[in-house]
Amino acid sequence: MEGKSGFRIEKDSLGELEVPADAYYGANVARAVANFPISRRKIHPRIVEAYCRIKRAAAEVNMAAGRLPVDKARAIQQAADEVLAGHLRDQFVVDMFQAGAGTSTNMNVNEVLCNRALELLGHAKGDYKVLNPNDHVNMGQSTNDTYPTAMHLAIVDALDPFYTEAERLAQSLERIGEQNQQTIKSGRTHLQDAVPTTIGREFMAYAGAIRSASMHVRRTAEDLFALAIGGSAVGTGMNTHPDYARHVVAELSKLTGKPFRNPEDLVQAMQSQAPVGRVSSALRDFAVELGRIANDLRLLSSGPTTGLAEITLPEVQAGSSIMPGKVNPSIPEMVNMVCFQVIGNDLTVTQAAAAGQMELNVMMPIMAENVLESVEILTSACRQLALRCVDGITVNAARCQDYAYRSMGLATALAPSIGYLEAARLAKKALAEGKTVTELVQEEKLLSEEELKRVLDPARMTRPDPGLVVKQGG
Repeated sequence: MEGKSGFRIEKDSLGELEVPADAYYGANVARAVANFPISRRKIHPRIVEAYCRIKRAAAEVNMAAGRLPVDKARAIQQAADEVLAGHLRDQFVVDMFQAGAGTSTNMNVNEVLCNRALELLGHAKGDYKVLNPNDHVNMGQSTNDTYPTAMHLAIVDALDPFYTEAERLAQSLERIGEQNQQTIKSGRTHLQDAVPTTIGREFMAYAGAIRSASMHVRRTAEDLFALAIGGSAVGTGMNTHPDYARHVVAELSKLTGKPFRNPEDLVQAMQSQAPVGRVSSALRDFAVELGRIANDLRLLSSGPTTGLAEITLPEVQAGSSIMPGKVNPSIPEMVNMVCFQVIGNDLTVTQAAAAGQMELNVMMPIMAENVLESVEILTSACRQLALRCVDGITVNAARCQDYAYRSMGLATALAPSIGYLEAARLAKKALAEGKTVTELVQEEKLLSEEELKRVLDPARMTRPDPGLVVKQGG
């Protein structure tokens, strides 16, 4: 129906409403735009894409079941394919903060695909007697089962590049470790001198931490392969044929190349968003590890004249607008901020997951947005940390060795020979007199030169000592 110039009249369950004539969305979305002018962030593109795959799969299954005419099913599928190819993206206009459960998102997709399909069928936008957003595009579906399905599809898709970049970062850290297996340095505990270690062991441990945290994400994400589609409104499958859920999941697996499956209990799959919450928590754990490593890189590169300066980070930009020549650890600083954001996102997801009531969790939109943001910024942070920082690290071996030989931690190696208390006395005396532990042992003739060379060799301290005798029994 035509409205005033530049508008068309559409009708939904609340009545008539003017919609921009050239808009592919309809009355439901126009109301959502008026209701939720909250942020500058619209529906996440991955959610749009996931929804288009769901609508495409549902049309295929409903057509095969004889419920949806072939011409209408094909038009819906072509419209979905066009959006997946990047077209009409400006038509997804609903704010990320919207009505509960994501109904506005679902209807945004239904209306855009419907109106584009109408054009493909030779009809005007808004001619819903021919093709209807609810009756045809949404056939056999509810927001309540499509939104959790779209969340799972979108997050699984987003995690692929995350795994790739996390492994790339691990390899970069590992490369530094392999190149510096013999580079002795002072260990530090409580930010105080400790027994010697090597740069190699330090960085190999960082690589292992990244791989372990990434694997934890991968394990938790296994639960996302169970899809709630087919549950309809409350998990009972109302208004779907008996094989609908199984066939739609099979079609989605074919479309995505992923091993999606039907859950054991559709009601549980719609009541509980624990799988998304667990992935969010695993991403938080990854952020905790990544942030810890970024902190260490900042500490190890501190200086260059008044800090540790055991490593040098590549210079990526000027560090100060007032201090000439100053260079900051800009990439690790960015990584820290990303990690803080991910940790905060997880708190939001945790609260939202706990807010599920009875047969539905209506807080899904904010869960989807936050988890997807966490995945994407962690992916980018890992990439940039490897590319713009770790790959260019140089190790200051002389500085590392100097710290190792001056460390009070060397006294630990004396304990088996002279006892803990005597070793502690030497460590304190060395600090007070500005001498090394080695120098005091020589002055006080506590060990022969041969014993001293063996016992206070920092390299020997970086591994178990085969020379120590282990007494069996009491």
